[in-house]
Amino acid sequence: MKTYLAATAMVLALATAACQKKADEAQAPLGNATAPAASAAAPYSGQDWTLTTAKTPEGGFRMGNPDAPVKLVEYASITCPHCRDFTKAAGEPLRNEFVKTGKVSWEYRNFVMNPLDVAATLVARCQGPEPFFAMVDQLYASQTQWIGKFNSVDEAKLRQLGTLPQGQQFEQLVTLTGLDEFFKTHGVPADKINGCLTDKKALDELLKIRDYGVNTDKVDGTPSFFINGVKQDQVYDWPGLEPKLRAAAR
Repeated sequence: MKTYLAATAMVLALATAACQKKADEAQAPLGNATAPAASAAAPYSGQDWTLTTAKTPEGGFRMGNPDAPVKLVEYASITCPHCRDFTKAAGEPLRNEFVKTGKVSWEYRNFVMNPLDVAATLVARCQGPEPFFAMVDQLYASQTQWIGKFNSVDEAKLRQLGTLPQGQQFEQLVTLTGLDEFFKTHGVPADKINGCLTDKKALDELLKIRDYGVNTDKVDGTPSFFINGVKQDQVYDWPGLEPKLRAAAR
């Protein structure tokens, strides 16, 4: 897979600008989306299921009650701006109103779309399920900065990177985008970062998740959502997902 970067790196800017082009066609800009106001309710005083995380047999990371009656699966990319905007709008209400009570579990399956996505995801995932969701939140919060750094790299440099062994390609991508410093400030030492980026087993697992999404779940863009195994067609943001999730959780 030595040519993996060379074959696909040039399309990163395009891919991240239209990670779910159907959303642009069907809905208002996701960056302006806001979640519906929650109705007044007594504070929840039971077990906080947002503190329970695990890796699933499918390779995703799940937050919440493993026996929740409603199982939400999200396929998403760390380099996708629509996924970022979904997390920004949905993160708090999804956790506090649905996952926390044990009614809904939320599984995040990485759907990688480009070499930078692979590199960032390998490091985020190799810390395990407990810090994963917070790490993804922070990657989305700073996404504009680190993708902007990538898009400023000239094509000659990218072609040069494409001649390197795959692990070195990923290491260089993390350095060029400043993600090495991001991960260090979030508790991942340099030697651990390099170990994550050269973990072939982890890479194979990541690509297997994508293949399963494409071939079995018929995922054709990100974010994509499934509720109890049923794909939610034409749903790309929190205002679209929230009423479906609420109906399922009744």
